[in-house]
Amino acid sequence: MSGNPGRMTAAAHPTLSHDALDAVLFDLDGVVTRTATVHAHAWKRLFDEFLRARAERTSTPFVPFDIDADYRRYVDGRPRYDGVATFLQSRGITLPRGSEDDPPGAETIYALGKRKDAYFVQAVEEHGVQVYDSTVELIHTLRAAKFKTAAVSASKNTMRVLAAVKLTDIFDTIMDGNEAERLNLRGKPAPDTYLEAARRLGVPPARAAVVEDALAGVEAGRAGGFGEVIGVRRAGDPGTLVAHGATVEVTDMSEVSVRPA
Repeated sequence: MSGNPGRMTAAAHPTLSHDALDAVLFDLDGVVTRTATVHAHAWKRLFDEFLRARAERTSTPFVPFDIDADYRRYVDGRPRYDGVATFLQSRGITLPRGSEDDPPGAETIYALGKRKDAYFVQAVEEHGVQVYDSTVELIHTLRAAKFKTAAVSASKNTMRVLAAVKLTDIFDTIMDGNEAERLNLRGKPAPDTYLEAARRLGVPPARAAVVEDALAGVEAGRAGGFGEVIGVRRAGDPGTLVAHGATVEVTDMSEVSVRPA
């Protein structure tokens, strides 16, 4: 990688090189696949239904879920049930966590998370999945240059989404929400899932780059001590991802170069 990672700015265009790195770890939604907006709309559908019913029941004003501010601040990049709890806490609402057996209509963290998942799966089945071509092209370039690659996502639908676009074979390891739960790993903004992916690749974090579009994701990359944290700004103000831990910020992966070994 060119330059000093600690001094990069939002305007820098990184070059990935074996001089500094051996692996690149990619978030899925919003980085590889165009599913971040599908998740965001599923969350809005869920929370608006819940908040509207609660407002009617308590005779209080209905304040809808903000698909930009609320999604990015409280939900994006986090494990599903953590996202439910974190957003509700922002509204001063506390619900019991419940269990996986809760029916969808129950007012528990698990029940709301299951409803959101159903909305997301329905949207994927009805409309399919699209990818960011520049990211896929970059991954192929990295693999040709002998970099190891990983997909690291909080989503339990990671394999479903990757299979839908036939991309399961472009990663050396895939760390998703199901694996994180099985291993009892903390979700983003904790670095656990990224650290486990790096361990599986046999690469020290300092020799790996993290590519993320979520605030929680870049915070995880910084907390894990990764050699480079590339923030992909699909929305929001310039420099926001750098402020949260990215060493560099781009708007598209076509801005990232690869130097062959």
